[in-house]
Formats: sequence, C-alpha cells, structure tokens
Amino acid sequence: MSDKPAKKIYFASDFHLGAPDYASSLTREKKIVAWLNKIEPTAEEIFLVGDLFDFWFEYKRAIPRGFARIQGKIAELTDKGIPVHVFTGNHDMWIFDYLPKELGVQLYREPIEREFFGKRYFIGHGDGLGPGDKGYKFLKKVFANKFCQWCFARLHPNFGIWLADKSSKTSRAKTGSSDEKFLGDENEWLVQYCKEKLKTKHYDYFIFGHRHLPLEIKVGENSTYFNLGEWINYNTYLEVSEDGVELKTYS
Repeated sequence: MSDKPAKKIYFASDFHLGAPDYASSLTREKKIVAWLNKIEPTAEEIFLVGDLFDFWFEYKRAIPRGFARIQGKIAELTDKGIPVHVFTGNHDMWIFDYLPKELGVQLYREPIEREFFGKRYFIGHGDGLGPGDKGYKFLKKVFANKFCQWCFARLHPNFGIWLADKSSKTSRAKTGSSDEKFLGDENEWLVQYCKEKLKTKHYDYFIFGHRHLPLEIKVGENSTYFNLGEWINYNTYLEVSEDGVELKTYS
C-alpha cells in the first residue's frame, strides 16, 4: 500500500481578480492561493476555466498591475511538474503569451475534450455557447479581431486599463444579481448547448464557468453538466477522482 494520497483533478473558474476593488480582490486572491496550497499535494492537474482576472490586456512591454501572489503560486506549481491549464474567458480573452511563457501554463481559447478515470469530459469557459446572446457573440468577434487588438494596444496602459475597468464595473452594475438566479433548463443556454452536443457525441461530464452559479444538472441519461460558480460569493470548485466527481466549497 502506498502512503501517497490519491491523485485528483481540480477545476475552478471566475476569480475575477481586480473586482470590485483592490482590498476585496487582494483578500480573495490570498484565499485562492490558500486553496491552491491545500490541493497541491493531491493535484495531478489543475484547470482554471476562465475569467481569472476581471480585466487583462498584455501590452508588448506591460501587463496589468497586481496579482503577484497568484502568478507566483501558479509558477511554483508548474515548476513542480503539476500541469496548470488556463482558459481565456470573456473578461480576460486578451491573455496572449505572457502566462504560458512566464508561468508555464497551457492556454486554451476554445473548449477541449479530455478523459479522466475512464470518463469523457467537455471543458470550456462557456461564453458565447448555446442559443441567444447574439449581442455578446458579435462583441466577442470584435474583441478577438487582430486589428481591434492592435488599435487598443495603441492606448497608453494607464488609460486603456482604466477604460476597461470602468466598462467592466458598468456591465456588472447592469446585470446586478441576475447571475444568482437559476432560469430553468429551457432558459439556461449552457444546458441547451450540452443537450445539443449529446445528439452527436456522448460526454459523461460537461464543465463550464461563466454562469457564476454553482450547478449540477443532468443533461442526459448518463451525462451531467457542472457549472463551477465563482469566487466572489461561492468559492466553489470541482474535484475529480477515481471515486467520482464532486462540486465542493472552499472555506
């Protein structure tokens, strides 16, 4: 019998570091680092599934100020040989090569398929998937456009980051607490997306962020959709092991 703890796969998303203000973001960042310290001994892989930052843009010679603790911890994990997978979200889609180069993470811009312990997983941030939300889908194409990115990079970082931060706060004020309400299967876009995907291929589990509400929903006879929630209110994460899949809360 081995004395080593059984290895597990961990998923979390929507840290939104930087929001709503410096003090609360710093407190949340320290909590996230404490969580990473806790799971490190059993972590085979760690997936951070989008919106780590409330805003991120990499200029050629500058990145947003702050977030030193989580960057240092991620670098420490990858230096120890623990793979850390980072997905871009709708708030930090302008992550380019800094995190892969400096922190050693594997970066994804689209959903991926993986297999763990004999089960098939479909993993992504979740923004722009499913029916509806045509306005955001259009904006996402604009933000992903290389020329638009080049234009934004021409702004001085002091102004560019201030402008993006103001826009993010305005958007958050408009949506309010709407993310905290379950809308029913027929109105949950990611639920509908999962059911459509299952028509062409089987997945045992779908894992998304973006929705900001911890969810565990059956989307097929042998298929479950998990939403990872967020770390402003819920501090939830998913733990995958040989024993199964469990949505947990860190406290």
